[in-house]
Amino acid sequence: MNYKYIDMHCDTLLKEFKNKKLYDNPENMLDISRMVKAGQAAQFFAIFFPPQNINGQTLPEEFPVFPSDEQLFEQARTLLFETAEKYPEHFGIAFTSDDIKKNINMGRCSAILTIEDGRMINGDISMLPFFYDAGVRVIGLTWNYSNYIGFPNSPDPDKMSLGLTDFGKEAVYEMNKLGIIVDVSHLSDGGFLDVAEVSSKPFIASHSNCRALCNHPRNLTDKMIKTLATHGGITGLNFCPMFLSNDGKNNSRVEDLCRHIIHLINTGGEDCVALGTDFDGISGEFEIGQPTEMKKLFMTLEQKGLSERQLEKLAYGNVLRVLEESL
Repeated sequence: MNYKYIDMHCDTLLKEFKNKKLYDNPENMLDISRMVKAGQAAQFFAIFFPPQNINGQTLPEEFPVFPSDEQLFEQARTLLFETAEKYPEHFGIAFTSDDIKKNINMGRCSAILTIEDGRMINGDISMLPFFYDAGVRVIGLTWNYSNYIGFPNSPDPDKMSLGLTDFGKEAVYEMNKLGIIVDVSHLSDGGFLDVAEVSSKPFIASHSNCRALCNHPRNLTDKMIKTLATHGGITGLNFCPMFLSNDGKNNSRVEDLCRHIIHLINTGGEDCVALGTDFDGISGEFEIGQPTEMKKLFMTLEQKGLSERQLEKLAYGNVLRVLEESL
């Protein structure tokens, strides 16, 4: 059975904000033409702000030079919206769950604009209404560096215990109020606990897996999975090899993807699972490395005994529910 799935994270916008090959580029893991071919319902497109001049850190030399955060945001957003205008028969921007449903009925894939790393907010709460008006519906509070909102994941227990700043708590409250979903992927464990305490709406971990199966600080502990589920939230299965297995082979295997999905269901219930591939933001060898291969995951999970109801929730149902409750 083919499921019209929703993927909560990709980094394709960052790769293409200069070349502007968002519709058809087989060199990338994801493009819109393959989304259409796969029957994908929606893709969350993240605007990621590279760590230039953050605590003295820069990207490796092979990475291109990026403009300021403000310029990058506008260029990436414009690329997404102009692509939708250019291919209206195949692709449309979505701001709500109803928009996704309407686009499905029109035979179109949907795009939801998100932000990975809230550093551009820069301590200015008025940036949140700006982002909302610009079409942003999800904000990842941090990336791998601290900002005005809070602190990132870390292998250092002391750093991992650090939580949200006072401004970060105010930002979560304002995001709830506006209708911007809080994303805790990349956040510290302490920050996760603060979000759980402050947020009055479901929050998400858009691209994180299970720490019990792969001991990486980007993954969620069982306690965090249960807390996320209690709050009506969801986590998106990340296809990155280093978040799936500790074997060091840099292979993303369907079997490992299934292990994490089944563990999420057994730990947090069938309402907390979703997909968050991280396509075009990860590297390795992939058994599923593009949208047209996603059917392998659903076929294997079906063989392992997941029901049609569980597969539909994984594919799109849980994401649509969170969108309906949050936006």
